[in-house]
Amino acid sequence: MSAGSGVFLPYGRHDIDEDDIAAVIAVLRGDWLTTGPKVEEFEHALAGVSGAKHAVVCHSATAGLHLAMMALGIGEGDLVVVPTVTFLATANCARYVGAEVVFADVDPDTGLMTAETLQAALVRAGSDKIRAAIPVHLTGRTVDMADLSDAAERHGFALVEDAAHAVGSQYKVNGKLEPVGNCRFSRMAVFSFHPVKTIAMGEGGAVTTNDTSLQKSLASFRTHGMVRDPAQFSERDMALDARGKPNPWYYEMPAPGYNYRATDMQCALGLSQLRKLDRYVARRRQLVDLYRERLRPLQPIVSGPDAPDDCAPAWHLCAVRIDFKAAKVDRATVMARLRADGIGTQVHYIPVHHQPYYRQRYGEIDLPGADAYYSRCLSLPLFPAMTDGDVDRVAAALARALGR
Repeated sequence: MSAGSGVFLPYGRHDIDEDDIAAVIAVLRGDWLTTGPKVEEFEHALAGVSGAKHAVVCHSATAGLHLAMMALGIGEGDLVVVPTVTFLATANCARYVGAEVVFADVDPDTGLMTAETLQAALVRAGSDKIRAAIPVHLTGRTVDMADLSDAAERHGFALVEDAAHAVGSQYKVNGKLEPVGNCRFSRMAVFSFHPVKTIAMGEGGAVTTNDTSLQKSLASFRTHGMVRDPAQFSERDMALDARGKPNPWYYEMPAPGYNYRATDMQCALGLSQLRKLDRYVARRRQLVDLYRERLRPLQPIVSGPDAPDDCAPAWHLCAVRIDFKAAKVDRATVMARLRADGIGTQVHYIPVHHQPYYRQRYGEIDLPGADAYYSRCLSLPLFPAMTDGDVDRVAAALARALGR
């Protein structure tokens, strides 16, 4: 359905069809609302789409990032490198397990962590305590994971991809496109299925990995830390019956976990949405191509969305860069003028190192690339139900808002 002329256009929204609704209703009429067959079915389907050996679904990407830190055994005294242009959860997941965050700068035009900004963060922190780095595929555009993996191998730390923006994105290796989430250059990748993402589960997330031991740890920590594998039991007298067989009710908790499960209702919706992933991605790419054309007259005041040659983004966001100083109008005014025209926008993101909690913990940090990106970025409406006319409307309204 078209968003339509005069209808408010948010910066992003879900796209739910009757088949999605029917999938959820079928679960409501069935025997399992949670911990049922749809969970494993969704995990199998996501692993197939991402090209990874395993997928572990959970209730959010935030939970997925936390689970990834736990599965790697990261804790007190460890350091985790995080690009400062990201959502809060990317940094917070390290603090959840007691590790300290080392903020990395980003490219001022893409907002992405690079091999150079990662190396600068390693030098600043001292690489001997770095246990992990979490590169972020911002807006759907991908980080150069091959470059980052070289640094990870040299210094002996794990890479965990924050792919919350990159469901359906592909990165290029030796001229060939490969799906984000196949974990070719990382230990794990974390996805989000929040309503504004490429596919929606309401709330939902998942972690993909090729490491079976990590998959088992993720699944255990997702469910209170419980294990039912007899090979992992330590209390043999309680675990086994007189014949040495495992008692059917028995489980153990080697370490505490959380209730980070996703329900069958969510996974049924996710399965239905996943079947439409290619269509959603194709439409997002068409819309971004059209934005690129319609915004060209506003150059050089407005730049982007870029057309990268090193990846094929699924474009979670349509992020442009605006020289507000040259336009002689501030960002808040532009956003207010657009809202008055029925157009929603957002800023992705305030650099996390500026947040009061982290500023108080680590002091002032000079990350000029991040500050440059933040000073110019603005996310315009992008979701599959938009029409070509909606893009025309946004471009015209942005021109008016900038006095052009």
